[in-house]
Amino acid sequence: MNGLEDADLQYFLSSYGLILSSFPEKGRGLVSTRDFSPGDIIISQDPYVCAPSTSCCDGCFSRGKLKMCTSCQMTQYCGSTCQKSQWKLHRLECQALIGLSEDRKKMLTPTVRLMARLLLKKKLQDDNTIPTTSDDNYDVLLALVSHMADIDENKLVLYAQMANLVKLVLPLMEINIKEVIENFSKMACNAHTICDSELMPLGTGIYPVISIINHSCLPNCVLVFEGRKAVLRAVKHITRGTEVSITYIETALTTTERKKLLKEQYFFDCTCHCCNTPHTVFLKGALEDNQDIILNGYRCKAKPCHGVLHHDSANNIYRCKVCGSTREKHSIDQINSKIKLLSERASRCVSSKDYLEAKDLYKIVEHLQLKIYNPLSICLMKTQEDIMKILIALNDWEGALIYCRLTIPIYQRVYPAIHPLVGLQYYTCGKLEWLLRQAGEALQSYTKAIDILRITHGTTTPFMRELLLKIEEANADARLLQRKTALLQ
Repeated sequence: MNGLEDADLQYFLSSYGLILSSFPEKGRGLVSTRDFSPGDIIISQDPYVCAPSTSCCDGCFSRGKLKMCTSCQMTQYCGSTCQKSQWKLHRLECQALIGLSEDRKKMLTPTVRLMARLLLKKKLQDDNTIPTTSDDNYDVLLALVSHMADIDENKLVLYAQMANLVKLVLPLMEINIKEVIENFSKMACNAHTICDSELMPLGTGIYPVISIINHSCLPNCVLVFEGRKAVLRAVKHITRGTEVSITYIETALTTTERKKLLKEQYFFDCTCHCCNTPHTVFLKGALEDNQDIILNGYRCKAKPCHGVLHHDSANNIYRCKVCGSTREKHSIDQINSKIKLLSERASRCVSSKDYLEAKDLYKIVEHLQLKIYNPLSICLMKTQEDIMKILIALNDWEGALIYCRLTIPIYQRVYPAIHPLVGLQYYTCGKLEWLLRQAGEALQSYTKAIDILRITHGTTTPFMRELLLKIEEANADARLLQRKTALLQ
């Protein structure tokens, strides 16, 4: 970006209490120029372009009753309002899609369509058909880092193939293949997955200003979506002069796993406080020792002992730090091999909707994991989550509730207190308790959920209004039950 464009962006950011800053090891980032409290909206942005990856409205990303575009038969809308709002862009896209063969249409992944839309929007802005603003223009996207020097040859070949496919989709446009390849690389590390209020993926969007925000494994903000709009909210008190941060990845991982994932996907070495404190994990609101052992560690097999095992590499065994008993590495490796094979079979069963077989297989996996992993293991938690989802699919509310309750203590330990996933797990627990007519328990779970989600999600979205209504209903039922109990006594 040139100096004038940079000044325009700074002016835009100033209205949100933010300033664009540079950091020696991280490049650009956003810094607060005022104080923010938990739950405050720091900034929100509509996407420069976006593309659904599932069945939802192309305009507002809502699901439900949708109508297909009668011309291209590839884009859906919830109604005429959304269709009209997207018409200037879709008119050009629709013309291109109509000219494609059915086989070529099948090759159009959401990522390829996203790139085609990006180029079409740039054309519309260049032609002054749609307006250009300081935060909604192609130059802000150009300023994002592409990491072209870091990607391997295989990825480069893939981007070149995708760029040529875009050229086939838009044959009437003059397309710079090199620029499109670089844009694919930018999208890989700057695009955001658009999710619904329960964090289920809906599609992908490019948010050039939001993409300036840097990563932290212990962020002070959370990024959620209201339809297609990205909304950044504070989850901690942020004082003036503090850099705002989000997390790019799942943080319930060991330091080694997080750093590896960030390096492979985003090409940087994380230097946040969490990663700079060796062998630690965010547990119960504080950094504690032995993260690898807590998150992925094995338990002592001695009955009275609840210790975790440390790897004694010199003797190729695992030794309990509490009681000193040992477990042979090869015996644990054998169990892990069985777990891997059974998990893969169970996953295939879920894909084919054979839920009964999947449930049986995952329960065997759980039994094997309980033999070797400590109760707070992430591996065990993920298996229990899989079982919970399968039981929900089978309408086994009682069984699902048992597993939901098993996962909550682990969520509380591996995530900060204010985290959307913790709030949503309480929400799931409340829904299951409500279905089982446990009004008092449901009220408690919904209340815990709302205490977290009102900070991460706000209170004005349809999802949050529905949750507040559920609390009122559960509260009324709980009071009625109390009155009936009192009359019987």
